[in-house]
Amino acid sequence: MRRPRAIKTRKAVAKRFKITATGKVLRSRAGRRHLLQGKNPKRRRSLRKQVLVESADAERVLANLPFSHRG
Repeated sequence: MRRPRAIKTRKAVAKRFKITATGKVLRSRAGRRHLLQGKNPKRRRSLRKQVLVESADAERVLANLPFSHRG
């Protein structure tokens, strides 16, 4: 009989998303990598903040992170 496949974390997802203590999923905003001189300071400051992932997408993210501490 075949052994079951090991549960693995999708490392690309682990690098891009963070799970909060309450189980919500955070992501970084796009547009922070380069060409920052052309963006005004207010816009650059707002790009620093992390935002919540929509609930439908959060389920897909959490499915790829089996060892996250989501309760």
